[in-house]
Amino acid sequence: MKFSRIFVSSIVIAFLLSSTHQFNKPFIEVSKKANPCIVSIISEKELVQPQFNPFFNDPFFKDFFPEFKQRGESLGSGVIIDDGGYIITNNHVIDGADKIKVILYNKNEYEASVIGVDPLSDLAIIQIDSDQPLSIIKMGDSDRLDVGEWVIAIGSPFGLHLNHTVTAGIVSAVGRSHVMSKLTYEDFIQHDAAINPGNSGGALLNLDGELVGINTAIATDGYSRSNAGVGFAIPINQAKRVIEDLLDDGIVSRGWLGVQIQSITSEISKALELENKRGALIVSIIPDSPAADSGLMEEDVVIKVDNNEIENDRDLVRMISSKHPGDYTTFTVIRGDEKLRVSVVLGERPDQKKIASINSESDSFDILGLKVSPLNNRNGLEIVSVESGSVAQQNGLRKDDIIVKIGREVLSSKDEYHSIIDTKERGDVIMLRIERNGNQSIYAFTIR
Repeated sequence: MKFSRIFVSSIVIAFLLSSTHQFNKPFIEVSKKANPCIVSIISEKELVQPQFNPFFNDPFFKDFFPEFKQRGESLGSGVIIDDGGYIITNNHVIDGADKIKVILYNKNEYEASVIGVDPLSDLAIIQIDSDQPLSIIKMGDSDRLDVGEWVIAIGSPFGLHLNHTVTAGIVSAVGRSHVMSKLTYEDFIQHDAAINPGNSGGALLNLDGELVGINTAIATDGYSRSNAGVGFAIPINQAKRVIEDLLDDGIVSRGWLGVQIQSITSEISKALELENKRGALIVSIIPDSPAADSGLMEEDVVIKVDNNEIENDRDLVRMISSKHPGDYTTFTVIRGDEKLRVSVVLGERPDQKKIASINSESDSFDILGLKVSPLNNRNGLEIVSVESGSVAQQNGLRKDDIIVKIGREVLSSKDEYHSIIDTKERGDVIMLRIERNGNQSIYAFTIR
């Protein structure tokens, strides 16, 4: 009996040891294969530091207290994606650099040139001229990642003395947005493989050794810059489109629809009598944009782009930005009781300053000095802003007032409101029925 127990115990221990070995093997193999494909990147910048001038801004003393210059360095990581020496990294790793140095796994050092950058996706391509063959990473398919799947991160956290650090974790979530900025195109893979400053631009790999993401950001506890178990990577499928454009043209061109959108809330779903909260609500349409030319309308709910389901506003943003200017695109929208298909030829996305200017123009104060917004569940328009010194302010209209009628016309949309307001001129008399705190009053005044 004693012998058989020892025999069984030996078998169990042997099985556990064998299982542990098998579990370790993929991590070891991925580390061996991928490490030579990962680089450390040192970005050098010239920093201008003014000396302390006890006479402050007095120009007479300026020459006595000149600015002095010193060089600063920041560290990041990158991944070799082509035998031509092309390396993908984060834009913020090399942004503003005067000189970029790349250090390979074998310690060889090269000066890199910038091929192209895309701040909106926080990606960049740099290139080195190597006289030796380079190890190239194998591209994966980030759309096939599952939450709970093991992933491996490789990069250079905290300095060159820790370069090619390998960490592992699982995919915690996918489709994360609003992590770094609401103005960027974010569709992050969230994972808990330890990454820290210096890992930016480095690789996120699956257990087949395929590149599935570019590590970009961490979320901390707010008091430190170190890992707190929440890291974010740009999916490689999103990066592939950027890589293609940067290598071909040096810039990324994105499709543009020309709308302001938001997600569907429970209240909006109920007010519009929708079956669910899926889709993106068109809040406003920029004049002379592809959306305006196509016949899309305010309060349309976009539920499909081509054959792709739209869950929320971020889905629509990502879908449009993945397309090129001139692409012929079909939108499935819910408009009232109808489900319609609207064809749109996408335009070219203006730069951020131009978009801000367009949005400002399209959302300017009207002749009364008002900005209005539709209500979710009833007729009328809410005043969201009153221009200082305008005729509306002078006659007592306030933010949050509700315009129920203009003259005898009941208002049900912004289009109706503007179709009336746009006919008015200075010197005309206008009458508004205004609701405030549940009470209604009539306001009549001359437009000046």
